[in-house]
Amino acid sequence: MNEEIKAIDEKVKTASGFVTKLERALAETVVGQKTIIDKLIIALLCNGHVLIEGLPGLAKTLIIKSLSNAISAQFSRIQFTPDLLPSDLIGTMILNPRTGEFSERQGPIFANLILADEINRAPSKVQSALLEAMQEHQVTIGGKTHKLPQPFMVMATQNPIEQEGTYPLPEAAIDRFIFKLKITYPLKEEELKIIDQALIAKEPVPKQVATIEEIISTRQIINQIYIDEKLKHYIINLINATRKPEEYGLNEIRGLIQYGASPRASIYLAQTAKGHAFTRRRGYVTPDDIKSIGLDVLRHRLILTYEAEAEEQTTETIIQKIFDAVQVP
Repeated sequence: MNEEIKAIDEKVKTASGFVTKLERALAETVVGQKTIIDKLIIALLCNGHVLIEGLPGLAKTLIIKSLSNAISAQFSRIQFTPDLLPSDLIGTMILNPRTGEFSERQGPIFANLILADEINRAPSKVQSALLEAMQEHQVTIGGKTHKLPQPFMVMATQNPIEQEGTYPLPEAAIDRFIFKLKITYPLKEEELKIIDQALIAKEPVPKQVATIEEIISTRQIINQIYIDEKLKHYIINLINATRKPEEYGLNEIRGLIQYGASPRASIYLAQTAKGHAFTRRRGYVTPDDIKSIGLDVLRHRLILTYEAEAEEQTTETIIQKIFDAVQVP
């Protein structure tokens, strides 16, 4: 390890102390769901947005709300419904009848952490307004552009079973999320703790353990984390294997992938690998960092063929085969 890598490694060890405090604070209010919490923290540190798929009642709102309390950030929950309008999201101009002048009324999008609940229940115009804000970190009201507060992260949720009356997100829109996570039922012992907490009839509020300024400055440090050229080529090979699997001896999945991952997947895979290394208090990326976040980065970026559905192949099984086949440097 050369001196430059040693220097960033020491810098990361010093700066990443708040991550452990953040995880502990969230663990006090959210029972279980450690993987979801871990990936949410990485997404926040990497300036990304998260799409979560899961059934109702699995603490999605509690997780994002607790995270905002722990870093003293402004939280906003938006319930997406079929009658929602873009102005309900970003804001609008209000006429003052006395003066005859228009004034701005900012919408709930002007917050640090946004819960976009059941995003697939809103029409495409509303989805587009949210996705534009996610991409540009700004919105336009009455012809005037407004920067959104920093940090700015959207956690969008969708229900995997109730599809009647929904507007599925197009693939190009889904590609803008840094992770797609699947939230599952708690273990029996975890559910017992959930019952005990509910019977107290007092929702626990995590104490503040980090600041917005720390989150923003951490992003600069993460950018400096070392990633070897061999690991960059490893990432490129993983992404290319989703497009041309036969070049990597993956003839068994040839014809199962209609469209592979976009170049945005390569960028996010490298960024989140650095974020994962930071949360593990390292100033350099290892192959395990890439493997640990690879499924969540790629899960929503592959479009499978009808043949894959007929063979009951999922994106998860195909991605695992790719990781098993592509040689690790």
